[in-house]
Amino acid sequence: MKKTLLITGGAGFIGSHVVRRFVTRYPDYHIINLDKLTYAGNLENLIDIKDAANYTFAKGDICDAELLQKLFGKHNITGVVHLAAESHVDRSIAHPMEFIRTNIMGTVTLLNAAKSAWANDYSDKRLYHISTDEVYGALGSTGFFTEETRYNPHSPYSASKASSDHLVRAYHDTYGLPTVISNCSNNYGENHFPEKLIPLAINNIKNGKPIPVYGKGENVRDWLYVQDHAAAIDLIFHKGKIGETYNIGGHNEWRNIDLILLLCSLMDKKLGRPQGRSAEQITYVTDRAGHDLRYAIDASKIARELGWKPSVTFEQGLEKTVDWYLANDEWLQHVVSGDYEKYYQQMYDGR
Repeated sequence: MKKTLLITGGAGFIGSHVVRRFVTRYPDYHIINLDKLTYAGNLENLIDIKDAANYTFAKGDICDAELLQKLFGKHNITGVVHLAAESHVDRSIAHPMEFIRTNIMGTVTLLNAAKSAWANDYSDKRLYHISTDEVYGALGSTGFFTEETRYNPHSPYSASKASSDHLVRAYHDTYGLPTVISNCSNNYGENHFPEKLIPLAINNIKNGKPIPVYGKGENVRDWLYVQDHAAAIDLIFHKGKIGETYNIGGHNEWRNIDLILLLCSLMDKKLGRPQGRSAEQITYVTDRAGHDLRYAIDASKIARELGWKPSVTFEQGLEKTVDWYLANDEWLQHVVSGDYEKYYQQMYDGR
């Protein structure tokens, strides 16, 4: 094989799209997918490539230093795409220590494993750390996050990701480890775990349940189609400059309430309902603690240096997403019921 890549968190939402892209586009790469298979890790996301000759799944925890040492040694890993993370803000508020362990300690364990395995021979090596725009804090009604924006995280989730970013840069500056970082805006698309806003709303609209919207729905997010994000990750891994940071955004800001109204209208059309019927399910709930008002990404650096830009408008991407969920109800029901967790035992006999 030309390269052996370790992709952490590859059974998750974004990770599964990245794994599929690398496995299918680079048949001369050996792709190792390391995932702990917590609630958000779902091997059913990757059924279509599970038997690919250049794909290996490894069940494990990035905090397990011995496991990482064995993987680096056995497979002669030359590149890492690090996506494994706890990512849901509400969960971080309820259980912050899980985020500290995975997002901070897990990242350090991975950095140490790469540093040890590569033994200061960094030629043709790269560790790529994927992060979030939430590390920058919140914006007012104007302005954008750039790669030079000061970090100002407001939740345990964003603070843990900010810490991991700092550690990745520290290992580059101190040890010369060949690292690169990207910070992305909110992703949406196929295979998204249905506790997140868009898939939760799709599922609730379909089943006639309330659609929860925080506060008055005035919080603004920049939305990025997950397959466009995977394409950006591909570009940054292969062509991004070592030691640099790249912001990835969709040029696509929406207030939460406007997004939900658009989704309701689209769902009415797809389900053959009278326009406005689904919007009747909207329910305003108590706002999240420390809820940042607005995020917006300036993605001009990756456009200028690497030639990346989103391939779809939000309306196009949202329609693709809705169509996928409506066509993959079995996948959704497996996730909602927890049956997806049985797939590993069925495929790998619990080993």
